[in-house]
Formats: sequence, structure tokens, C-alpha cells
Amino acid sequence: MRSAGISSKFKVQSSKPQLKAQKLKIGVLDIQGSVEEHAAALKKCGAKVLFVKNTDDLARVNGLIIPGGESTHLSKMLETNGLFDALKKRICSGMLVFGTCAGAILLAKKIVGDKKVKSLGAIDIEIERNAYGRQLDSFEADLQSPALGKWLFHAVFIRAPKILRVGNDVRVLARHGKEIVFAREKNILVSTFHPELSSDLRAHKYFIEMAALAQ
Repeated sequence: MRSAGISSKFKVQSSKPQLKAQKLKIGVLDIQGSVEEHAAALKKCGAKVLFVKNTDDLARVNGLIIPGGESTHLSKMLETNGLFDALKKRICSGMLVFGTCAGAILLAKKIVGDKKVKSLGAIDIEIERNAYGRQLDSFEADLQSPALGKWLFHAVFIRAPKILRVGNDVRVLARHGKEIVFAREKNILVSTFHPELSSDLRAHKYFIEMAALAQ
């Protein structure tokens, strides 16, 4: 497991990546969850947004956000829509993907708590769904993440999963107490919280910068 620090390779330090970001087309998987909220956050960051409903849509984006929702349903609909294999292929080719809450579950290599969810196996983490309990056990917290800057990031957790283990190549970007809540491995970014429900745009900006630097 790598430290939370972020190398200069992934920091936007000049106007060039920012100009690239304005030309990016970021997709939001339009199956379930806070689709409109993610789209609104991306637009505020200057990215063009495409709602991804099929493989043709997927082929047109530079990066993809998989929103929260119900992971079993998301998994089933990805297969029904013919998106599962196409998405896995694009991930393997290097497309940037940000999975939030249930999206993080789908991207994990190992899922605890539901054998019905078909994993994309994109990031070397073990994750447990609904680990904090029921909807009533949802909460909010201020997080410290060097990747997002020196100011605390206000995070919203709704029936959140827990990341139980990470591989050696996974960079931990933030914790809540001892729990890992924000992490990255290569082209994959995951959070167990919902950044789209916060007025703070830094998590979305971080993802857009990842995509801009990959171009």
C-alpha cells in the first residue's frame, strides 16, 4: 500500500491540463443513483458531460463516473445493456473511471456480502457492501486528503461500503478514522462516500485532472 501523498505527475500545476479539461467528455453511467448530481458537478468543473446508457455512448467518453445506487441492480443492468464487457475492455485499455459508493463496489477485485454482484475487477481492493448498516446509519464527516489540498473535504456516507484491504499498488487518498474511504490505482479512482452530494467540487476536479493528464 502506497502513502496518501500524490506525485507531481498527477497535480495540475499549469494551464495546459486545465485547457485539456475543457475539451474532455466525461460520462456518467445513467442507470441508477445520483446521475444528475454528478453531471452538475462535472459541468461546474468545466467538463462536457455525456449520459452513458449504451456501448455507443461509452465509446465517446474520455472518462466515466459510476454513481452510487444498488450494486446488485447496477451489475445486472450493465450485463443486460451489453455494457459490462465493453466497460471492462475500456478499463483495460486505460480509460479513467471513478466509482462512488456502489460504483466502488463494482470496480473492486473482491466483494464481501453479495455474491450476486459481478465485479469488474478493476482495482485491487476488498470491499464490504452496506458495512455501516442501514440507511439510518448514514453520516457525514470532514476528511483530510492531501490529494485534494490542505482544506478538509466534507463527505456524505449513505449505506456506505467499507474497504477492508488494498493491494500494494493502491494509493490511499483519505481515511475516516482507520477506514479507507478514498483510493486510487492507476486509472481507477474510488470513494465510499458521495462527492456529488457535497458543494465541494475537488473530488470531481481531481478526476477530471486525471483524465486530462492521460490525454
